[in-house]
Amino acid sequence: MSADRLVFEGGRVADADGTRRADVVVDADTGRIVSGDGDADGGDVDVETVDVSGQVVAPGLVDSHVHLMMDARPDVATTAEEGPELLSYRAAANLRANVEAGVTTVRDLGAPGSLAIDAGRAVDEGVLDGPNVVACGENVVMTGGHGHWFGREADGADEVRKAAREQLKRGAGVVKTMATGGVLTEGAVTGAPELTQQELSALVDAASAKGVPTAAHAHGREGIRNAVRAGITSVEHGTFMDEDTAELMAREGTYWVPTASALEGIVENGVEAGIPEEAVEKAEDAQERFERAWEHALDAGVTIAMGTDAGTPFNFHGENALREMELMVEYGLTSTAALEAATVTAAELLGLSDVGRVAEGYRADLLVLDDDPNEDVTAWRDAAAVYRDGERVA
Repeated sequence: MSADRLVFEGGRVADADGTRRADVVVDADTGRIVSGDGDADGGDVDVETVDVSGQVVAPGLVDSHVHLMMDARPDVATTAEEGPELLSYRAAANLRANVEAGVTTVRDLGAPGSLAIDAGRAVDEGVLDGPNVVACGENVVMTGGHGHWFGREADGADEVRKAAREQLKRGAGVVKTMATGGVLTEGAVTGAPELTQQELSALVDAASAKGVPTAAHAHGREGIRNAVRAGITSVEHGTFMDEDTAELMAREGTYWVPTASALEGIVENGVEAGIPEEAVEKAEDAQERFERAWEHALDAGVTIAMGTDAGTPFNFHGENALREMELMVEYGLTSTAALEAATVTAAELLGLSDVGRVAEGYRADLLVLDDDPNEDVTAWRDAAAVYRDGERVA
């Protein structure tokens, strides 16, 4: 961009603070918003104007649960047969798919080695096009536990603490663990506890020493409660959450990342599409309970952040967040609540204070939409333009 300022003029702004008539002014040098709540005033600097009359400027989406090295194949465990080079190429393609769809920040919750952490560095250094990446490195899992083929196996509090510190040494912006079994690991019992509360507490202690949040894959009631009591920042999936557990999460301020797209991708496509039969059976059982989990979470006032588990079967990068938003509304959120979950709330979960709003000082990660997402959740589909740090990327 040759101009000093980029001005979105003549349209409306929609974010968690509501929808209003306003121009948006972006500083080209810093990639940050100078003003998002008034009429444009370029002053004496060079200005490039973008006419958004009849359109809406909204913050880029934040997907707080993706796997960049996964490509939505029917059997994700087969990624274990591929080398890090090929997985890196897949991650590069998935980064591009996300940002083109309006997802300007992602949290990668598990990849071999430092693959996802390095992907984030490549985006920051301009090597790759993509969203801002917050990554956990490797999941910390019990020996033979869920996702062991791309995780860091550890048993006992001391081993778990060391495994967490290894990820922090690599540059992890979040530490992720598997508190229960899962759908996509052969032989794992979906809701059964895996790491103990003591082990989870050791992981939280290690991450907290560096001021880094934590996340726990947890389907079953006991595993969720272990994670919450250990001080885990966010529960991923939470499929078998009951009333008491939802109230505990709300009371402790634990975020819930539902990942509705993950179950839907498995159940809707099934064995006929090549998904392992055991995984389909477990997903069907989980989905039946998932509706009740939503009821409990909404009744208790659990804080919800949008995340998709992108990369799992038929849960494609680039389509993930758009479908997840619509599913969240189907499960009971308003369009405005879904917007908040996918912008400011997800950003807060990731520890980002300058992402998720169209406001002064925030990063100019912006979408130009034809309709108001505070009124219609489908407005997120088919963005007319995507900007990251004030530069148009799609």
